[in-house]
Amino acid sequence: MKTQSGTAAEVRITADRLRDYVRAIWERAGSASREAQLVADHLVLSNLSGHDSHGVGVIPRYMGSLRDNQLQLNGHAEIVKDVGAVLTVDGRKAFGQVVAYEAMQHGIERAAKLGICAVGLRNAHHIGRIGHWAEQCASSGFVSIHFANVAGDPLVAPFGGTDRRVGTNPFCAAFPRDGKPPLVLDFATSGMAWGKTRVAYNQGVQVPPGMLLDHEGRPTVEPRVMHEQPPGALTPMGLHKGAGLAALCEIFGGALSGGYTTHESTIETSNAIFNCMTSIVLDPKAFDAASAQAEADAFIEWVKASPHAEGVDTIYAPGEPELECRAERTANGLPIDVTTWKQIAEAAQSAGLSAVEIQAFLDTP
Repeated sequence: MKTQSGTAAEVRITADRLRDYVRAIWERAGSASREAQLVADHLVLSNLSGHDSHGVGVIPRYMGSLRDNQLQLNGHAEIVKDVGAVLTVDGRKAFGQVVAYEAMQHGIERAAKLGICAVGLRNAHHIGRIGHWAEQCASSGFVSIHFANVAGDPLVAPFGGTDRRVGTNPFCAAFPRDGKPPLVLDFATSGMAWGKTRVAYNQGVQVPPGMLLDHEGRPTVEPRVMHEQPPGALTPMGLHKGAGLAALCEIFGGALSGGYTTHESTIETSNAIFNCMTSIVLDPKAFDAASAQAEADAFIEWVKASPHAEGVDTIYAPGEPELECRAERTANGLPIDVTTWKQIAEAAQSAGLSAVEIQAFLDTP
């Protein structure tokens, strides 16, 4: 581990050492070894992919949810309705990194038999970066589409509104390719993820214009409006288009799964983050599309051959920025701002790790 100076001080740590640290935190908190490993793998891969908003920085909030008796350790996904090509799965407030993995495995297995499976997952504790689940499907050769809501946790103003009414409600889709990384599209339907405002707040930097409203509905670039009282709101991506997609992610993810949507009687007041997600898993071989791979590759090549705009070095296909970031951070270590690092250490100590044990994970061998 090393500390760097600059506008926002940070530490850098290797992915392997960070995984060991995260796994130890949750094992000490009471997670079984497999659960702790799934959580560590997911969070660290989020950081490796450049999505620090969904990486190890969520550990303090997860620990708060555990103290609030919301996050339930060592739980598993339960199929509560099975009608063949449609499965309804209840997460029972267990780690999303566990129950979403199990729900996707059920969907993959059923799609392998039937060509398609829709999986409604409800009552899952935070399932993190949705692209992780699309990549899980793609690694088995399956196309997938995912609609998720952040149930009872409004952070986004509706298009034309001024206060928080909607979740950040991610949309995700992935297309597997033989011998190549899958195409993965994964984004919050807000202009930026809430977790990115947390990272900016901890770093003491502003966010880009157009992303935030203060508590009076005025545009601001100060991330504190999402982390201090009185609360502000995120804005939807793409104006009315993003707001419309957010609404359908809310309904497809929260209502269709048998879970719940965000409204006055469902507002969450604890540290917990709960997700519902409806996923469609497809076997591309079930279609009459022998040339699908070639057509996809031809399209990507066509798009990437466009002359670059001024200041642009690369035209990216969906998922390529994450792959590029993984390569860079694998080589140079994961950067984590000092404030977040301290918050994680405090969470680790609350789980029962001593300062000496924590330092042992951080010291460079």
